[in-house]
Amino acid sequence: FSPEKVNSVLRLFLDEIQNLSAIGLNSEEFIRRALIEALGEDKASNIIDQIILGGSAKGLESLKWMDARQVANIIVSEHPQIQTIVLSYLDPEQSAEIMSQFTEKVRLDLMMRIANLEEVQPAALQELNDIMEKQFAGQAGAQAAKMGGLKSAANIMNYLDNNVEGQLMDSIRDTDEEMAQKLQDLMFVFENLIDVDDRGIQAILRDVQQDDLIKALKGTDEALKDKFLKNMSKRASEMLVDDLEAMSPIRVSEVESSQKEILAVATRLSDSGEIMLGGSGGDEFL
Repeated sequence: FSPEKVNSVLRLFLDEIQNLSAIGLNSEEFIRRALIEALGEDKASNIIDQIILGGSAKGLESLKWMDARQVANIIVSEHPQIQTIVLSYLDPEQSAEIMSQFTEKVRLDLMMRIANLEEVQPAALQELNDIMEKQFAGQAGAQAAKMGGLKSAANIMNYLDNNVEGQLMDSIRDTDEEMAQKLQDLMFVFENLIDVDDRGIQAILRDVQQDDLIKALKGTDEALKDKFLKNMSKRASEMLVDDLEAMSPIRVSEVESSQKEILAVATRLSDSGEIMLGGSGGDEFL
């Protein structure tokens, strides 16, 4: 199903469920809890936000609720600097999907611009917001002007398909070796989870889906598998080992997709201060 169809069904579900007296005025919280239980906090929060905010968002904010291809079609004819600001404004995962719609040459140019972007004046951001408003009506209001930079670029890189990411990193390295190294140091890959302390691993385990964990660990070395297993209960770890042994061969792309899902959870927990992550350069630790 298309993202638009899924969102349409979800909104219909929310509208209908709100009319059920058994749930009453707290229907939003009920649905949030139910979706978190079924999908995990990250996926559930994104779906709830799309249901509640997607229909009323305007201006730049509207882009957050659009399919990546739609956004790419909207900004494809804009000046590269406008494209840069839009991609820096959106969540890294969505920006990565949008960038995948462009050619390798355009991706390189945009990633270099994002990495070099430090801030945008509020007036300029508001002007861009007005441009977006004229294209599909509405206004999101003034936003914080701090955006872009190496960390933003690294976050987007983390969400790119591995093949695209590799090609793009090679192109950046050919253009600016120092910037490529800085980006590499800031990027966090699945193997880096070996350096997360036990409390951090336990926090990650509480928020990830079992199916993602099984697939993600299918493609890792024994040391990282043991890292997760030792932070689980005896019964849970035994079940995970059985699941891994019984699993049929799966595509590398499925493994990478599940690893990225777990990395998204780890990044969110890191951003909220619940755990500490360090990129390949290890500069996050004190």
